Amino acid sequence: MKKTFIVANWKSNKTEIEANSWLEEISKFRFEISNKEIIICPPFTFLLELKNGIKDKNLEFKLGGQNISQFDEGPYTGEMSAKQIKEFAEYVLVGHSERRKNFFETDEIVNAKIVQAFKNELTPIICVSNLEQAQAILNSVKGKTGFIVAYEPIFAIGSGTADTPENADKMAKNIKSILGNVFVLYGGSVTPVNINGFAKMSSIDGVLIGRASLNVKEFYEIIQNA
Repeated sequence: MKKTFIVANWKSNKTEIEANSWLEEISKFRFEISNKEIIICPPFTFLLELKNGIKDKNLEFKLGGQNISQFDEGPYTGEMSAKQIKEFAEYVLVGHSERRKNFFETDEIVNAKIVQAFKNELTPIICVSNLEQAQAILNSVKGKTGFIVAYEPIFAIGSGTADTPENADKMAKNIKSILGNVFVLYGGSVTPVNINGFAKMSSIDGVLIGRASLNVKEFYEIIQNA
C-alpha cells in the first residue's frame, strides 16, 4: 500500500486562540493513518504552539513551514531562515503559486529556497503549476530523494473548481518523468467529496489542502476518505 501525504496549508488564517481550538477539536477524533503522513503548515507564529500541542496530545502529525528564506541566516530583516524553521518543522512549502503571483517569486528564487531546504535537512514541498516550472527545478533536486512536488493548477486554487483526477494523474506522471524519484501531490479545491478520486490515482501520492484544512470536520473527513 502506497504512502499518502495529506498537507494542510493554513495560509494567513487563524489566531493563536483559533489554532489551539482547532488542535483541541481535532484531537477528539480517532484516525486511521497507518499509511498516511499528515503535515500541518500553519503561520510561523503558531509553529512552536502546535509543536508542543501535537506532542502533548500524542497526535501523529508533522509540521511544515509555509515559506522559507532564499538566504542563509544573517541580515535579512523579516525573513525566516531554513535553520530557524528546522527547529520546529520537518517540511517546508516552496514556490506556492500565491507567492509566485503576489510576491513575484521567480524560478531562480524558488531554486535558491530549495537549496536552503536541503542544506538544512528540511523536506521541501515544491509547488508547480505546469511542466515548465517542474523542469526549472531539475538541477536543484538532481540526486535528491524523498522530496515532494505539489501540482497546483492555477484555475483550481481557491476557486472551488478542482482539476479532474485523471488530468491531475497525467500531470503527476509527467512530473515524475522529468524529476525522477519524487512524490507528487495534487493541490487545488480538494474536498471530502473529491479526495478519494485523487487518492486512488496511481501517480498521485497525496494532496495539498488549503481552505478545507481550516475546518476540523472537513479535514478529518479528507484524512479518512483518502
